Amino acid sequence: MSRSQAPASFVPEHDHQRCIHDAIDTAQALCEREGLRFTGLRKRVLELVWANHEPVSAYDLLKELRREKENAEPPTVYRALDFLQQINLVHRIESRNAYVGCEQPGESHVSRFMICSRCNKVAELVDEGRIHDAIAEEAARTGFRVESETVEILGICRTCQSKRQPSRA
Repeated sequence: MSRSQAPASFVPEHDHQRCIHDAIDTAQALCEREGLRFTGLRKRVLELVWANHEPVSAYDLLKELRREKENAEPPTVYRALDFLQQINLVHRIESRNAYVGCEQPGESHVSRFMICSRCNKVAELVDEGRIHDAIAEEAARTGFRVESETVEILGICRTCQSKRQPSRA
């Protein structure tokens, strides 16, 4: 993605079905390569996470799964999410206690997100380490040892900025 190009999640006319299809294809290939089982439940949870570019809670995933299979239970959803996180197919948005699909699947990396406070869409940042380097430098300067790093940036996406806001009388 070029610096001037908006992330797909912030572009309303992008081919979202392609996002879902690509995520599933990538997951299947990754699991096959690593000798991991990509079960039907794991696949369905991944599809539901990618259903849109908004964070989705485990509870909402469970609710949707129960529409399809009445006996779906919370532990099965959490186990599927844990698996998908461990192999870098989904990320947990800490501030929302929810999950989004990973834009760099299968690669170990630090999570950095732009979150639109109006439409709730999320875009993962790919910064080649600039943010990480700045955090590491400041941590070293202050003698702080970083154990975990997640960056969440709240703001308003281009689409929401262009929408006319209702006047407040």
